Amino acid sequence: MKYRSVFDIIGPVMVGPSSSHTAGAVRIGEVARQIFGKEPKEAEIHFYGSFAKTYKGHATDVAVVGGLLGFSTDDARVKNSIAIAAEKGIKLTFFVEEALVDYPNTVKLNLKAGDDSMELIGVSVGGGAIQITELNGFALKLTGESPALLILHKDAYGTVATVATILTEHRINIGHMEVSRLEKGNMALMVIETDQKVNDEVLEEISKGKNVQKIIVLNV
Repeated sequence: MKYRSVFDIIGPVMVGPSSSHTAGAVRIGEVARQIFGKEPKEAEIHFYGSFAKTYKGHATDVAVVGGLLGFSTDDARVKNSIAIAAEKGIKLTFFVEEALVDYPNTVKLNLKAGDDSMELIGVSVGGGAIQITELNGFALKLTGESPALLILHKDAYGTVATVATILTEHRINIGHMEVSRLEKGNMALMVIETDQKVNDEVLEEISKGKNVQKIIVLNV
């Protein structure tokens, strides 16, 4: 396995005790909040694998909630995040799951705020690094380490090519791109990680595509 930097080995600057069980959990919660676009009023948090066995001792529950509140891995408020969430009136429910999963450090989040809801599955892969593997039933591979666009669109010919062409015309380099669909010809999710942030002008141009329904911007 190749490491890109020393932080892949020792983890990020963080509130401990563990880079995979604490810092990674904060990052999953943080990215989930960004994708959801707001602070949730309710959060159901399901722990799988190693997370299910050690989440209390490694403060994984506290860490995920800290991320959902918008705290970064080195924010001292993380350790008090559950109490802070209670003060805000956020309803938290934790579940320990026995189902076998592909990754040992897996968490599923069901977030709600008013009429809006979202289901997200994330995994902590070590050293504070994460991967979002599922969003509302769509499979994906999102690291949260680069700016990204999540584009919900109709699964129709030319949609992906149109978006790629717009980014190319604006000299925006694509680092990673994938498309997931639940059913042929129905809805699909395009995930594009870019080397730089995408400005509002480009987002407006993409949103005018006849098959594009929603764009979620993830800036890191």
